Amino acid sequence: MTTDKVFLDPTVGWILLALFSVLWVGLGIYWGRRNKSFEDHALAGRNIGLALGTATAAATWITSNTTMLAPQFALQLGVWGMLAYSTAAFGLILFAPMAKRIRELMPHGYTSGDFFRLRYGKLAWGIFLIFTLFYSLTWLVSMAMAGGILLEALAGIDYAWGMSVILGVCVIYTMRGGLAAVIGTDFIQSLIIIVGIVVVGFSVLQNVSVEQIHANLSATKPALLDVLFPAAIMAIFNNLLFGLGEVFHNNVWWSRAFAFRKGVAGKAFLIGGLVWLPIPVAAGFIALASGALGVAVPSADMVGPLVVAQVLGSVGAIGVFIIVFCSLASSIDSLLAATSDLVTEDIWRKLLKRGGDSPSLKRTAQMVTLGLGVLTWLVCLPRIGTLATVLFFAGPLVGAMIWPIVTGLYWRSANALSAVGAMVLGAGVGLICYFAIAWYVATLIATAVSMVWVLVVCALSSSRFDWTRLKETA
Repeated sequence: MTTDKVFLDPTVGWILLALFSVLWVGLGIYWGRRNKSFEDHALAGRNIGLALGTATAAATWITSNTTMLAPQFALQLGVWGMLAYSTAAFGLILFAPMAKRIRELMPHGYTSGDFFRLRYGKLAWGIFLIFTLFYSLTWLVSMAMAGGILLEALAGIDYAWGMSVILGVCVIYTMRGGLAAVIGTDFIQSLIIIVGIVVVGFSVLQNVSVEQIHANLSATKPALLDVLFPAAIMAIFNNLLFGLGEVFHNNVWWSRAFAFRKGVAGKAFLIGGLVWLPIPVAAGFIALASGALGVAVPSADMVGPLVVAQVLGSVGAIGVFIIVFCSLASSIDSLLAATSDLVTEDIWRKLLKRGGDSPSLKRTAQMVTLGLGVLTWLVCLPRIGTLATVLFFAGPLVGAMIWPIVTGLYWRSANALSAVGAMVLGAGVGLICYFAIAWYVATLIATAVSMVWVLVVCALSSSRFDWTRLKETA
């Protein structure tokens, strides 16, 4: 990228990066000082209150994809695309009662993998681990990519260097502080993100009116205003189901259900979802203003930062840098912590029978966190596709897991056959449609296939699950 296309001096970019890196690493060391056991490291002592619980739910879901992919949706799919991304809020909102149920059924649980193992057996558990670990890697890759894209777009810092530093910082403080550090930093990051997006939205409106944006779109891109835009309509349902699947299955959210104090989980996820709901709408609106503002957009996933930097100059570039850096850190750290705990608990401890004592498990989780960071870095080095294509490739996998999880939590008739068939058939058909049709229908079709299979098998099932089997203590 040439210097005449950037809005922030590279030296300023590096200074900001260094300051925030030192801040997050320092906080990670501070909050991790009391972690003595694996439970402390993985679940923060199961003692997270409502304020921190709400903040971590909202901040973790305000990913780099929210602040960069939501504008891309708006630029490519119009008004409906902007609203389509906001439907992911229903993942958190609908998980609220599920989190309460999870805590009641599994008071000693550690991971979402524990649920699949105890509820459906080893085959379903193995398939789940493959699906969720693949999804976790795609999410990590998409966020690390976004970090490199941000620094390159705003300050001309080479993509590989920017991505490497942001990922490395998150790995360091997550290794040291565990979930306590993740949730503590999330609280600060959520405040910065929300205030920053509100300020940016009002600043854009000071430079261009809604009428001017509408007139420009009507003249240059009328399809973006079409309420019957087929791809955008499909994207609404696809993104809604993708959001449900992301939250319902991933250990990022299950670990919080286990870590929150009794009675907190339902409230925290509900409030967190409501806080998150308007944020992608505001981010998407910024992209729709790009034409009226005369902003040249070389890549759709760079439109958000470019519009803000164009409107506010260096101040705007600094502001969007801080907002997206916080959204990156709040999600990368959460996913690193939750995935390392899943690997440690389900694969190292349960599958390989390498339990050891609690401090040993804590050290294992820290090493797994480091390994995940290195793997993500290697995958991200050759920049592949756009953020949407990278992330939504996992859509059929997460969509296929919605019904096995929901029925497994509430229906005694759900069994291993219903879960295994739903995941294999749903994901298989969804991936075929991903390549044969488009990414914005893949999750929808996978979920539909999975649903039909589960409903039929459960209707014919005579089995009745004993809920006490989920109360495993070790």
